[in-house]
Amino acid sequence: MLTLLLFRHAKSDWGSPEQSDHERPLNKRGAKAAPVMGEYIAHHHLKPDHILCSDAVRTRATLALVLPELGTPAPHVTIDDALYLASAETILTRIRESAQPGDKRIMVIGHNPGLHGLALTLVGEGDTDGIKHLAMKFPTAALAILKFDTDDWDEIKPAKGHLEAFVTPKEIG
Repeated sequence: MLTLLLFRHAKSDWGSPEQSDHERPLNKRGAKAAPVMGEYIAHHHLKPDHILCSDAVRTRATLALVLPELGTPAPHVTIDDALYLASAETILTRIRESAQPGDKRIMVIGHNPGLHGLALTLVGEGDTDGIKHLAMKFPTAALAILKFDTDDWDEIKPAKGHLEAFVTPKEIG
């Protein structure tokens, strides 16, 4: 059984219009939400073996605030520039290409619309309320937890995931 955690970066700061999208930092709300979600992940025994993170400033800042909540040893982390504003297909390809032997739980920290599209593509069944909520939107710092009845990341296919939960910081904090 494999678990995929799709985690959208926390809320970013739009206060500097001259700043490129790639370089936007987190705002105060985002800096507060990220560790709350990290604590949720740890409390529910969802610590990933491997984290794939976009190279954008806001995703790396989200990662930096989540990692201390996960405890030691820290998961293996891959900062991947291909995940910046990636499509659902690209994210799935990067998961398959980056998975290491023994990775049973992978977390992707990335962006919409790619993460939202991937979650909608992979969900086949699961938490009904979570699926309804996920269908509407994938807000910042939201986490989709999907399980797959396989031990091979190459076997992750559309509509084969079981949505265990779809969680936002508002719901837990």
